[in-house]
Amino acid sequence: MVANNLPAPEQVVSMYKAKNISYVRLFHPDTDALNALRGSGVGVVLGTLNEDLPRLASDPSFAASWVATNVQPFAGAVQFRYINAGNEVIPGDAAARVLPAMQNLESALRSAGVTGVPVTTAVATSVLGASYPPSQGAFSEAAASVMAPIVSYLSSKGAPLLVNVYPYFAYSSSGGQVALGYALLSADAGAASSVTDAGVVYTNMFDAIVDATHAAVEKAGVQGLELVVSETGWPSAGGEGATVENAAAYNNNVVRHVGGGTPRRPGKAVETYLFAMFNENGKAEGVEQHFGLFQPDMSEVYHVDFTAGSP
Repeated sequence: MVANNLPAPEQVVSMYKAKNISYVRLFHPDTDALNALRGSGVGVVLGTLNEDLPRLASDPSFAASWVATNVQPFAGAVQFRYINAGNEVIPGDAAARVLPAMQNLESALRSAGVTGVPVTTAVATSVLGASYPPSQGAFSEAAASVMAPIVSYLSSKGAPLLVNVYPYFAYSSSGGQVALGYALLSADAGAASSVTDAGVVYTNMFDAIVDATHAAVEKAGVQGLELVVSETGWPSAGGEGATVENAAAYNNNVVRHVGGGTPRRPGKAVETYLFAMFNENGKAEGVEQHFGLFQPDMSEVYHVDFTAGSP
């Protein structure tokens, strides 16, 4: 929503329903968007602002007021799937605030009588120190001390970890080392671009990143934690490999693919969020302005068939 020319939230919710898009992720509370989502049946992942993490972590009354303002008035009418405390702050200065913020939000939800809404956080793959081959996935030294108690907490609550997965950036920064087909999940990528890991064959980078994260969670002492891919996407302009053709291929391939799970979790559908609904003119120049599936006038940048991803 980092743009000054986006359609009204009511129009966007109508688009979701018309396009068979069943879930939306909001990076921060937005009253107009939440009001538009009332009664829509669209599931909502609601994030906190990263700058709110210190207060959410240190002040239970602030967490209570956050829930009272942003969740409680909509509970029941809006189908909240998860609340995520912070986005991509681990490792970093705010990393130590994430778990106490999650705990305070969880307590605030419970006190407000809001049930069935897990609290989690969203991480980038920068939490991984090792990711190749996938079975060797491990949290980095900088992230491990924060991630281990977080994944343990999530496991105890039956909540998933949200992970932002971007083969595009691995491809675009690889200097030709990553094959385009492997990054795009193209079935015709061929054996030359596949990775064999302990007898398991990876034909695309999306699965490899998700399974490397599974391996890291297991090395941190937690078994069976669900991972939700809270962002993935491919830009249609503005950088290396950023074309409408590649973006259409990637996002359609993701929609078709994720229902089948990954080699480490075959048959276990991966709940996945495509970034992003619209091109955003308020983002930095370059690829960041071109991740949208739609233009702000609601026309398609390219077609994505969401019905192909129905369970």
